[in-house]
Amino acid sequence: MLGLQLASRPLVHHRLSWSFREICGEDAKMKFNPAIVSILEESSHAQPIEVPKDKLLGDLLPTGFDESLFPEKETVFHFLGRYLFHPTNAVWGLISRYYEAYLSKADVTVGIQIRSFDATPDPVIVDQILSCTTRENVLLEMSQQEGGANSSIKQKKKVSVLITSLSSGYFEQIRDLYWENPTTTGEVVAVFQPSNERYQQSEKQNHNRKAWTEIYLLSLTDKLVTSSSSTFGYVAQGLRGVRPWILSETENQTAPDPPCRRVMSMEPCFHSPAFFNCKTKRGIDPGAVVPHVRHCEDRSWGLKLFQNHSK
Repeated sequence: MLGLQLASRPLVHHRLSWSFREICGEDAKMKFNPAIVSILEESSHAQPIEVPKDKLLGDLLPTGFDESLFPEKETVFHFLGRYLFHPTNAVWGLISRYYEAYLSKADVTVGIQIRSFDATPDPVIVDQILSCTTRENVLLEMSQQEGGANSSIKQKKKVSVLITSLSSGYFEQIRDLYWENPTTTGEVVAVFQPSNERYQQSEKQNHNRKAWTEIYLLSLTDKLVTSSSSTFGYVAQGLRGVRPWILSETENQTAPDPPCRRVMSMEPCFHSPAFFNCKTKRGIDPGAVVPHVRHCEDRSWGLKLFQNHSK
C-alpha cells in the first residue's frame, strides 16, 4: 500500500468542514475539538431532525446542488469518483498490464489492502486477516489433509488474491500458506503483490503512480477487505461500488473479535466533521442531523453517507 493524496471525501463531507470555518472561524474549530468525546456521549441517543423529503441532506450541500442526481445516497462518491478520477496513459498501462497478467484469468478475485507502517509484518494482523477472510467466506480454508479434500477434481476454480501493502511480509506469509497447504475444496489460490515500497514516499511521482495503480486494481476485484480508517481503502471501495469487509483495529497486540465487519455503506468516511453549532452555541452530534448521514464503523466521530438511517 502506497501513499497518495487524493480528494477522497464526498462533496457533502467537504461542505461540512468549510461551513464550520465560515460560520465560526478557525479559532473556534480549534477551541471546541477537545469536546468531541463528551458531545458524542451526550448525543448518543439523539434523534434525526425532521427535514423535507426533497432536502434529505439539508444545508450540508452547496446552494443549487440537485440531490435528485443521487437517488441512492451512498453512491455519491462512486459516481463522482468514476467520473472524475481518470488514470493517465502511463498509469493505465500499469493497471492494464498487471490485470491481464495476474487477475484476468481468475474465476474469483480478492483484494486485501493492509495499512501498516511497520517494517516487519505483525503476526497478529496476519492471523486477523486469515480469520476474517475464512470466517466471511472471502478466502478458502486450508486443509490439513495431504493433497486437499478434492485434489482429484479436474476443473478447479482459480482464486487470485491481490495484496497491497508497504511491506512485502504480509504477501509472502499469505502466499506461502496457500502454496504449502491445499484448500478444503480443492480450489487453487494464487497471491500477488504489485509493489512493496517499504515506506511512504508521497513526494515522489513514480511512487504516487504506483499508489493510484494499486487503488484502481483493488477496485477491479470481486471481494474487498480493507484496513480501518484508511483513505486508500476508501477510494478503492468507492470506485468499485461495493461494501467491503473492514479489519478491526488491534489493541495491545491482541486480535480483535470479530476480526472484521461488513461496512454499512460504500461511501468513504470523513474523519474531521464539525461538532459545534455556532448559531446555538452548543455542541451537536452531526451524525443525527439529517437522515442520510451517520457515524462511521471505523471512526466513531467520523461521518459518512448511507442509504437508510433506520438500519
